[in-house]
Formats: sequence, C-alpha cells, structure tokens
Amino acid sequence: MKACEASAAGKRDVQRGTLALLALAACGAARMAGAAEVGAPQTLAQQETCYRDDSGRIVRRRAPGFTPVPCPPTAPANPAAPGTPGAQGAPAAAPQSPGDASFPGGRQPPSSVSPLPRPQITDYVSSVPLPDRWRIVDELGYKNNWLDPYNRNLLKADRPLFNDWFFNLGIISDSLFEYRQVPIGVGGSSTRYAGENDVFGNDNQRFFSQNVAVELEYFKGDTVFKPPDYEFRLTPVFNYNYTSLNELEAVNVNPQAGVNRSDEFVGLQEAFFDMRVRDVSERFDFDSVRVGIQPFSSDFRGFLFQDNQLGARLFGTRDNNLVQYNLAYFRLLEKDTNSGLNDVTQSLRRDDVFVFNIYRQDMPSSGFTSQLIVLYNRDREGSETHYDKNGFIVIPEALGIEQARDYDAIYLGYNGDGHFGRLNLTTSLYYVTGRENPGTFVDRETHISAFFAAAELSRDFSWVRTRLSLLYASGDNNPYDDRATGFDAVFENPQFAGGDTSYWIRQAVPLIGGGGVTLSGPDGILNDLRSSKGEGQSNFTNPGVALVGIGADFDLLPTLRLSFNANDLWFAATQTLEAARNQGGIGNHIGEDLSAAFTWRPLDSQNIVLRASYAKLISGGGFLALFPGQNPGYLLLDALFAF
Repeated sequence: MKACEASAAGKRDVQRGTLALLALAACGAARMAGAAEVGAPQTLAQQETCYRDDSGRIVRRRAPGFTPVPCPPTAPANPAAPGTPGAQGAPAAAPQSPGDASFPGGRQPPSSVSPLPRPQITDYVSSVPLPDRWRIVDELGYKNNWLDPYNRNLLKADRPLFNDWFFNLGIISDSLFEYRQVPIGVGGSSTRYAGENDVFGNDNQRFFSQNVAVELEYFKGDTVFKPPDYEFRLTPVFNYNYTSLNELEAVNVNPQAGVNRSDEFVGLQEAFFDMRVRDVSERFDFDSVRVGIQPFSSDFRGFLFQDNQLGARLFGTRDNNLVQYNLAYFRLLEKDTNSGLNDVTQSLRRDDVFVFNIYRQDMPSSGFTSQLIVLYNRDREGSETHYDKNGFIVIPEALGIEQARDYDAIYLGYNGDGHFGRLNLTTSLYYVTGRENPGTFVDRETHISAFFAAAELSRDFSWVRTRLSLLYASGDNNPYDDRATGFDAVFENPQFAGGDTSYWIRQAVPLIGGGGVTLSGPDGILNDLRSSKGEGQSNFTNPGVALVGIGADFDLLPTLRLSFNANDLWFAATQTLEAARNQGGIGNHIGEDLSAAFTWRPLDSQNIVLRASYAKLISGGGFLALFPGQNPGYLLLDALFAF
C-alpha cells in the first residue's frame, strides 16, 4: 500500500495531471478493500470532520467560529430489530457501501421503525373556530371585572360588544382648592368695612372647584396600529365651584350678593363623530374626518389656541407617520363664567377660527419634530354687547374707547419639539398681521402687527431635569396710533415655565382703575388686557411680556416628583398701561415669580395624581406702581382620580 502511494506520489511529481489523480483513486480503493479483508470496517462518520458550535453541540455544517472535531461513531444497528440483518426470520440484506447510489450521500437507512401507528384521517376532531381573537381569553377562563381598569373589563374596550364595536368608559374626578392673594379694589358704591376708603381692599381669596368628567366612547375597528373606522364620543363635565372674598362687588356686580358665591354647571366638552375616510399606504397612513365639539391644540405648548370647541377637522398622516396634518374650522362656543366650561345653551359666537398645520418628524434631525401653521381668526362681534353670568360687562371691554371691534387676525408660525442629543428643545415663533376696526384706544381702523417667541431648553441628569425658559411677546408702545403691536392669542393655555404652579400664569390679576379687565388672564401668560379669556375679544393693544426662567424637576421616587421654578417677568412696553390707568412712571419690571410643587402618583400611573404647590410673586417696580405694597402668593391643592 505504501508502495502504491509512493508510486502515485512519483507520478504526481512527474505528470501533475490526470494520471496522478487516477493513481490516487486506485490507492484509495485498494485501501478500502484491504480494510475489508482484515475485518476492520470504518464508518462514514470516522472518515468525516464535524464541528463544535458555540453551545457545545457537534454538527456537520460548518459556520464561522465553529471548531473542527472528529465526528462521533455511528451507533451499531440493533440486531433484534425486525428487518435488520441478523434478526430471526429476516432475510439478510445485501451490504450497502457508504457510496451506494440507493442512499444519497452515503447515509444508512434507519435502524428501527417507530412503534407508534401512523395517524389516520378519522383520528382528527373537527376544529371549532372562535368568533374573534378577543374572545380567546374567554375560552381560557378569564373573568370580566367591571371595577378593575387594568385587567379584562368590558367597559374599558378589552373586548367588543359585538362584531368590531367597542365601548370605553372614562370617569375623572378633579378636586382643586386655592388660597390666593389677588389685588381687589374697594367697591365704588359700597364697602364691607366702615371707614374703608382706600383704593385696594383685602386681597385674600378662597376658591374650590370640583369637576367630574364622564367620557363615553363608542368606536369600531382594531386600533392597535390604525385609528378607528368610526368613533362617537360624548363627554359631559359636572362642576361645582365656591368662591369666598373679603370685598363687595367682586363676586357679583350687585353688592347685595355679598362676598361669597357658589355655583353649579354642566358643560359639554366633547361631542363628536369621527370617521376614517381611507388608508393611503400599507403602513396605515390615513385620512380621517371629525365633526363636533372636540379638543384641539395648535402647537406643542398651547401658546396660541388650545380648547375644546365646535368644528370640523380633516386630519391624517403620510410617509409612515413621519408627516401629520390638520385642516380645521371652528365656530367658538360661549363659556360659562365661573366654571370655564362650554355653555351649549347660549348662541354660538360670531368668532371663527380656520387652521392649517403640518408636522414633520425627524426634521431638521432625528428626534426633533417641526411644525408650520397658518391660523386665521375672524371676529364679527363689533355690534354686540355681552355681560357675563355675574353681571360684569365683557363685550365691549371697559378699556379705552369701550367699543366692541371686528377684526381679522392671521397668524403665521413655526413650532418645534424634540431633542438634539441629550438636549431637549421646545420652541415657538409667531407673527400676527391683520386689521381691526375700531382700535382699542382710537375710533378708526388699525393695522395689527405683532410677534411672539418662546423656547425651553432642558437636559436630563439621571433623576434630575433642569430647564431654561425664554419668552417674549411684543407690546404696543403707542396706543393712539394706527398700529396695534401687542401680541394676543385666540385662547391660550400654556404649559410652560412651570405652568399653573406659577403665580403669574395661574392667577388673573385685575387692572384696578382700568375697568373690568385683567393684566393677564387665568391660565395665561400674555399681558393682553382682556375682559375675559373665554367670553371676551382679543386685544392687540397691550403691554406685552418678557420672561426668563429656570427650573428643575427632581424624581425623588418613581412616584414622587419635586419641581422648582423661578421666573423673572417684565412688561415689554408700559405706554398702554399708563394710558389705561392715566398714570405715568410705570416701570417695566413685574417681579420674580417663585414656585415649588410636589406631585405624587401612588399607583405609579395617572389614575391617582395628588399635587400641592405654592407660589410667591416678589413684586418689581412695575407691579408696585400698579399695586403698592403687594407681594401676592397662592397655595394650590389638587387631587385627580381617573378610572
């Protein structure tokens, strides 16, 4: 055999061709024949190479990182198995060589046959299909608990009522108590205390409000990856409020009403029908239409128009939800004076809002969303007179020439929200143009030209988020010319610089001596000198506002957050204030607004949210010129329960 191999090697050295290959093949055949002759058979596994994978298994297929190892020996056939060579009563099978053509790849037939009989068609039971996938859990024995919002509950749209129609019930209780200090003027026709003849009275106030909202939602469709096919939603809100003051003619224009007021009201905050018109891509980009009283926010932080109003809206997505759009029209509803809820028993206002905005995600970079908006506010209430529920005049506002206005205001804006690396950024830019007739202080048409800018920069450090807030709304430095340059919104509700934990944003500070108007309205940051945010008209002749603020949120526990905010505030221009108060020398500095808040979510969810906050305004020269000796503050306690 060695001589054969040497001969083959010699031929390989000489010829290096076909003859050498034939010689090697002949040597291999001779080697196999010799092994058979001496009784030392070799299995195919002993001739092959196997591999050890990452888990230690030995496999025949090679992959990157596998280690070559010898293949394990093949187990010998069971001589007692029926049909195997050597078994009694079984014919001896002809030996098969590893390269036999009847066994591709040289594999041997199985050494035994399974004792289990082959299943027959009659062994299968007819399948019973379930109506839909939501009822599978019913077959598994899960029970429905109407009081548990987290587990299987028919009232929380966990299974359809029938076909693909679902029902969802939401109940929210919001209890709010405030102890606040707000400047109050002494009544012009009567006073509560004998000998009181000062301009300002006792500024202590107490306020309680209880809202219970019941959300009824009935919709069709699988809403996991796409909006519902159809949706009906109705949300009445039941309100009780109580106010206690220390001066007459503050809760009601009639001094006989005293210093306390309690009121109840039922408002309708949602009542709409929603229909998905079509899908426009295989990834469920869509177009939908919504008609009725519905929530809408024009931007990320509620600077321009955030409210629940009556309207029609076409909205949808494109490019795998990278693009969203809204095209909407709203006819504004009247608001209830004391609760702020929609009053559908009153006639619709002659105040229209047209909106188009478009959002683009990951623009200009990944993780940041940009939005462009055009909003047109058309008000035709110039010939109307309106008093609120407490008897105070709202339209026209008691400021300037005290005449109601018609106006057309067009807002052009850019808004952005997202992050650049570890820095979070929210920004808004607005410019408003248009006309009003007459002006606030002049009996002729004036041109509207004002702007607004705001930005909030924040960064997270483990369990701490720090914030820097900047805001500027232009003011009017000449209330008697033909240009109105003070910025005003349609209906603002800003979540910015601390939100309602801030004294200036939360409280409505009245402009004493200038009539029934406020410097800034409740839940508003603009110094717009309006008679009412919900019932009055926009006013573009105002002092404007500038704000620089810092803040921080500390997540002390997953369920407990502590927040601090410090905002420094200025009037952008004081000429309008001086004209309204007939008072010169009013400074620009409003003061420092300091606040702290605790927010506790005991269930680590939004089902129970308990909040306590305190704010103090350290008055600057401008505020002290309007309200001497005032450093007001307020305490807020809020408890929210949701089902």
